[in-house]
Amino acid sequence: MIDIRALNLSYPGPAGPVQALRNIHLHVQAGEVFGIIGRSGAGKSSLVRAINLLNRPSSGHVVVGGREMTALDGAQLRAARREIGMIFQHFNLLSSRTVFDNVALPLELACMDKAAIRARVEPLLDLVGLTRLRDRYPAQISGGQKQRVGIARALASSPKVLLSDEATSALDPETTRAVLALLKKINQELNLTIVLITHQMQVIKQVADRVAVLDAGEVVETGQVLDVFTQPQHAITRSLIDEIAPQDLPASVLAHIRGMQAEVARKGLRGQLWRLVFAGESTYSSAVADVIKLFNVDVSIVHGQVDEIQGVPFGLLAVFVAGTQEQLEAGKTHLHNLGVKAREVSHV
Repeated sequence: MIDIRALNLSYPGPAGPVQALRNIHLHVQAGEVFGIIGRSGAGKSSLVRAINLLNRPSSGHVVVGGREMTALDGAQLRAARREIGMIFQHFNLLSSRTVFDNVALPLELACMDKAAIRARVEPLLDLVGLTRLRDRYPAQISGGQKQRVGIARALASSPKVLLSDEATSALDPETTRAVLALLKKINQELNLTIVLITHQMQVIKQVADRVAVLDAGEVVETGQVLDVFTQPQHAITRSLIDEIAPQDLPASVLAHIRGMQAEVARKGLRGQLWRLVFAGESTYSSAVADVIKLFNVDVSIVHGQVDEIQGVPFGLLAVFVAGTQEQLEAGKTHLHNLGVKAREVSHV
């Protein structure tokens, strides 16, 4: 659905061009929710606005639905943009127009007749849960309701792609969850491709199928959300995940582990801290108990949590394991054979 190849984007600056995006390569599949995450200044908004050419790339290719966007002339580009809806962080509603009229605005600009507008807008208001608020003005509705108006307006022209630029960052957590659930519903019911820009890993975790991590204008990591969560490869990814699933152990826990290591060493044994990652059915397995029974090692659970990503459970567990080197290696191999990822944490 969306192919971005070798994309670069620079802005003019007082000391010369400032490069916002560097050699971006991304592929977004039709019908998926694709997340793009990064810290402030990473280039997220520049990237999403390059998809519909609100930002024109300095070089590279942007292909949406088989059309090379950078090759289109003015009229062709306006027609192509009608198939790309966009929702914004600050809603961008017209205060003088009702909920109904705000949603209808793109259709009026396309010179659609009133009966056709009504036939299109009313089902959209029902889809986003705003039918009873159709005659209210933006000042009379909540932030979450305003964003629902923005979503309905973005859907008015029946787009094939929906771009969401930090659409939930101005909302409280409960409203955020409701808006994200609505976006997922729209994705599933309309088979709509959604590109979701955010700086919050919790947003990615709730709705995205795949994710790209952006840092300093470059894509540093991409993959299935579950894989990125359970096996982050880049430091910026680990720091983003830390906000909801801490990767580093508290200092007090590390101090306790060092004491355990010293005690084990006095007995002539090896002590290691393992980080275990469970996903899917292995989350509910007795893998740790099996290692204790089969290989006669001591295991102490020092930290952990269980969560889920779109209905798929995963667990993160830190355990201190004591035994001979042979016992430890055999136990780690057994865990891998059971589908549990185990790695030694060496910086204790």
